[in-house]
Amino acid sequence: MERRISGHTRLLALIGSPVDHSGSPAMYNYSFEKLGLDYAYVAFDVKVEEVADAIAAMKTLKMRGLNVTMPCKIEAAKYMDELSTAAQIIGAVNTVVNDDGKLTGHITDGEGFVNNLRDHDVDVKDKKITIIGGGGAATAIQVQCAIDGARELSIFKRKDASFDRTLEIADKIRLSVPNCVVNVFDTADASKLTAEILDSDILVNGTIVGMKPMDNESPVKDLSAFHKELIVCDIVYNPQETKLLREAKEAGCKCIGGKGMLLWQGVSAFKLFTGKDMPVEEVKALYFSS
Repeated sequence: MERRISGHTRLLALIGSPVDHSGSPAMYNYSFEKLGLDYAYVAFDVKVEEVADAIAAMKTLKMRGLNVTMPCKIEAAKYMDELSTAAQIIGAVNTVVNDDGKLTGHITDGEGFVNNLRDHDVDVKDKKITIIGGGGAATAIQVQCAIDGARELSIFKRKDASFDRTLEIADKIRLSVPNCVVNVFDTADASKLTAEILDSDILVNGTIVGMKPMDNESPVKDLSAFHKELIVCDIVYNPQETKLLREAKEAGCKCIGGKGMLLWQGVSAFKLFTGKDMPVEEVKALYFSS
C-alpha cells in the first residue's frame, strides 16, 4: 500500500472504541488498491467524549469521511449538517461523508442486513418480520426493512430503561412508512413471541444472545415456533452458527448468519465514499469465506 500513498491521497477512517479488532481497514484498502483509487483507510480508538474533536479534525484534515462504530454512533449524529432518512429516524450514524465541509450522516447497518438477505435470495418486501432486540443494529434493521417495503414488523424488546426509545422509533417508522404495520412487545411474553414467529416470514435475532459468553443460549426457547417456511437470521457472526441458527436449521428453516451483514454495510459505505462499487466477490472470497 505504501507505494500508492501520495500527496493527493485522501484519508478515511473508522472511529469508535475498541477498534483494534476491526477488519474494515483491510477490506477498504484492498478495494482501493484493486480499483486504483487514491484513498487510505485507518482506525482510530475514539471515546464518546472525543467524538466532537474527531469530527472537527476530520474537517480540518479534509478527510473524505468516517465510519463510526460503538459507542459513538448517536453522539456523531449531533454534528451532522444533514442526515439520511434512516439516520434521521434512528438518531445515529455509522457513515459520515464530507463534501467540502458539509457532513452527511448515514446508517448502513440496516442496508447491510437487507442486502445480505438479497445475497441469499431473500427479499423483505411484503414480508412480516419478527425482530428481537432494540439496540443499535436491531433498530437499523427495523427501519431499513420498513423503508424497503416490509408489510409488518413485530419488535420484541426487554422492558428496561431503553424500552421507551423502542416505542419512539416505532412511532417514527409509522410516520415515515405508513404502509408498514409496526408492533412492539415485551420479550418476556414468551407465548406472544411464539405466536408472532409462527405468523412471520422472517425472524431476526438483533441481540448479542448467542455470542460468547452466551453461545449456549438462544433468544427463542419454544422450538415449536420454527416452521419450515420461516427464514431465520442472526446478527451474531462469532460463532458463525449460533444456537438459534443450529436449532432453526434442525427444524428445517432457511438460516442466514451475521457475517455477510458486515460485508454489505461496508459495501454501502464504500459507494457513499467513492461513488464506486466495491469488488464484492473478491472481498467476500478474501475476508468472508471462512
